[in-house]
Amino acid sequence: MNIFDMQYENSIKNKAPLAEKMRPLNLNDFVGQEHIVGKGKILNRAIEADKLSSAIFYGPPGTGKTTLAKIIAENTNNNFTTLNAVTGGIKDIKERIKFAVDELSFYNKRTILFIDEIHRFNKAQQDALLPYVENGTIILIGATTENPYFEVNSALISRSLVFEFKKISNIDIKNVMKRAIEDKEKGYGNKNIEVTEDALNLIVNNSNGDIRKALSALELGIETTKEVNGKVKIDLSIAEECIQRKKVEYDKNGDSHYDTISAFIKSMRGSDPDAAVFWLAKMIKGGEDPKFIARRIIICASEDVGNADPRALEVAVNAFKAIEIIGFPEGRIILAQAVIYISCAPKSNASYIAINKALEAVERSSLEVPDHLRDKSYKNAAKLNKATNYMYPHDYDKFYVKQQYLPETMKGVNFYEPKDSGYESRIKKFMEYLNQVP
Repeated sequence: MNIFDMQYENSIKNKAPLAEKMRPLNLNDFVGQEHIVGKGKILNRAIEADKLSSAIFYGPPGTGKTTLAKIIAENTNNNFTTLNAVTGGIKDIKERIKFAVDELSFYNKRTILFIDEIHRFNKAQQDALLPYVENGTIILIGATTENPYFEVNSALISRSLVFEFKKISNIDIKNVMKRAIEDKEKGYGNKNIEVTEDALNLIVNNSNGDIRKALSALELGIETTKEVNGKVKIDLSIAEECIQRKKVEYDKNGDSHYDTISAFIKSMRGSDPDAAVFWLAKMIKGGEDPKFIARRIIICASEDVGNADPRALEVAVNAFKAIEIIGFPEGRIILAQAVIYISCAPKSNASYIAINKALEAVERSSLEVPDHLRDKSYKNAAKLNKATNYMYPHDYDKFYVKQQYLPETMKGVNFYEPKDSGYESRIKKFMEYLNQVP
């Protein structure tokens, strides 16, 4: 390396963002993801033994996917090359593959290809990698913020280990920030920096599990604050200026979408109106289609409330119709009213259970309609002995008469078992009364 190359590298290193400077170079300094890189875990063992197979890293931004790939690059005897799926295309893929083939042919050396944001590659681009992943010419490490089972070709998934990266804990983020303040080589250890505990906590709490975001806010505060008596002090007011308004993480096609919907429904089912309204607010802030939300409320009203409060379905359906008429922003009030009603209503999933049991029974049982229940209105029904011996309930006391309505082979089978909840408890008592009628 000549003197100009060295000067360039040093210049880049000095000008690099704090998050880049603080990026760990080995597993000992790597923060978080203990479930996959902790001592004895498969990825840790594979890196240390230099026996890594193709892998997909997926998880939120700032959780260490690229960092871990760079650690692998520093601790492997294989070639290491990178590609960004946002800017790269088929031509770039072919260049990397040619390099890998040549290295394997001439030097018996394999190549690790790290592709950032691999979900941005289309099917053809992903397919171009497949033969070389399959025969071992390249070891693929793909990084994505999206669920790979939705965004990455199943053929690549089946040939790779999939590792989910989780948001970094607030404690770990705080420790990294303190390390950046004290580190004399890569951080601000050579300066007199004081960051108050309140300021640290505010930045951590607004980082949303993203180390890069926290370090960027810390760097902004330090670099833009003037020294007073030889000290740079970051207090709460400065920290507030350095953090941007918290972005609602809600990709309508990603994991956050499905996770939030799940939390929303489970909160209504669990009779927690506060949590249900909170998840509703997240969806509204995230730009979710209000009709989609309203449809989920309707399903919950029937599946989880059912006949414990029949009005719940009425409220939910009316909310959907009102949203069509009113729209947003006023529609948020309508959705909130319906969500709170469903959350606070007595619960029963007896209807949900009944139809599922009946559907299963249809698969394995006789579907023949008993003679006395058959239609006698069509021509020649009487000649064919159809609909005989049917007892008309309105002709009997209490408008009820006991007779077989299910196929004969299913006599005595119960699908609907009303629960002792809300209005359904009255239904239960009525059904118990009918069962006692001779």
